[in-house]
Amino acid sequence: MMKVLMVAPEVAPFVKVGGLADVVGALPKALYKRGIDVRIVCPLYGSLTPGKDWVGGETPLEVHMGPGSIFARVWETSLPDEPVPVYFIEHKGFFDRHEVYAGPWGDHVDNGERFSFLSRAAIDLCSYLDWIPDVFHCHDWATGFVPVYLNTVMRGTPFEHSASIITIHNLKFQGLFRPELLNFAGLPWDVFKTDGLECMGNVSMLKGGIYHATKVTTVSPTYAEEIQGPELGEGLNHILKFRAADLVGILNGIDAEAWDPRKDAYLPAPISPDDLSGRALSKQAVQKEMGLAVNPDIPLFATVSRLYDQKGLDLLAGIVDGLMDNMVLQLAVLGSGDKEIEGMLAAAAERHPGRVAVHFGFNEGLAHRLYGGADVFLVPSRFEPCGLTQMYSMRYGAPPLVRSTGGLVDTVEQYEEGRHKGTGFRFEEASQNALYYTIGWAVSTYYDRPEEFQQLIMNGMKQDFSWKHSADAYIELYRWSMAARDWTRAMVST
Repeated sequence: MMKVLMVAPEVAPFVKVGGLADVVGALPKALYKRGIDVRIVCPLYGSLTPGKDWVGGETPLEVHMGPGSIFARVWETSLPDEPVPVYFIEHKGFFDRHEVYAGPWGDHVDNGERFSFLSRAAIDLCSYLDWIPDVFHCHDWATGFVPVYLNTVMRGTPFEHSASIITIHNLKFQGLFRPELLNFAGLPWDVFKTDGLECMGNVSMLKGGIYHATKVTTVSPTYAEEIQGPELGEGLNHILKFRAADLVGILNGIDAEAWDPRKDAYLPAPISPDDLSGRALSKQAVQKEMGLAVNPDIPLFATVSRLYDQKGLDLLAGIVDGLMDNMVLQLAVLGSGDKEIEGMLAAAAERHPGRVAVHFGFNEGLAHRLYGGADVFLVPSRFEPCGLTQMYSMRYGAPPLVRSTGGLVDTVEQYEEGRHKGTGFRFEEASQNALYYTIGWAVSTYYDRPEEFQQLIMNGMKQDFSWKHSADAYIELYRWSMAARDWTRAMVST
């Protein structure tokens, strides 16, 4: 039986900052169903309290860092719905705070030490459990030192047989720290070089992971291509192009059980391709809940997003008045983020009561109802490694309107007038004009081509965005990485 350890800084439903947590919470379930012995390790943050069914380790975990051993406690539980073990590493000094990466003051100043500790703890945990993985599957910069450890200080140990994969969820975040971090991590200084961990005089945990991992993945095929170029390569495009033969884009899936409109308790009524009446009830519920005029005939455009430039929400905020002045539609926004964008949207809601509504923060139930009630879902991202929003919206019957980038290209098929094809609306240029006119296109389709708009809904709902295909692709990649690791060891030994 293949053994895989997921190393991650967050895992849904226990602790979540972004889509990374959703992947780590869902992919292992699909792998388990395919006979993989998959387990997860994650820090125990201050926001988490061990449950009654959690099992605390009777002996401490010894983590071998540069200055010496640091001890932690191991808690074991499992993912909901499937018996996938989840190990939480408890260390008060590093993780006993509610925030994962940053607080209102900015990034935690000891993030380098915290996540170096996580990387080494993940390896030492395996010795503690007497369980050696065939593959360490690492997620983003916070776990980037795992492949580096395996290629350096773990040589000559049972772990030299283990392959490593690092998945890039967002290349923008790279984990840059002063070189002295290597002393704390207990890594040799000869890894601090251009074709290693060095990046502009600092240590880059992500670059180290990319350089040392057996294989590298991103969360969509298009994003894997985009990050090899200077525009979206974030300064690492050269090393990514160097590793192109080992770089694979595997599209994220969604948890089809947690996001099932046929039995979603947050919706006022079920939604299915055979019965769309629940969408009208969800739309009415959203209009009442958010203070919009209750009108079943006006198209409701919605977004559930972090309100940042990356997500293109500044573009949307800049055209709200034009949309309201020249088109007949409603706009609902759920999210939080950049205060300037929040202010622009709040002011627009005041200028256009009953037509524009915003809810700052997050509300799980409202998010589900927006997916079920919106007529069009907006995802105008400047870049999007994968994106889950557009997959949720299609599953719930809301055609997405997206910019052609990353995973949005891989999941949304362009609508073609008169051909009954497509699942949504796409635009190319990240500009206010492009977004404005594409919204206009969607509005005119809604009013003037109702049969084709209905076909868009049905086309989207028929898409299969479950983890089935992606899990199969990861298993194939695991086998590929194990074979590559064995070949490399054989070449070194000769």
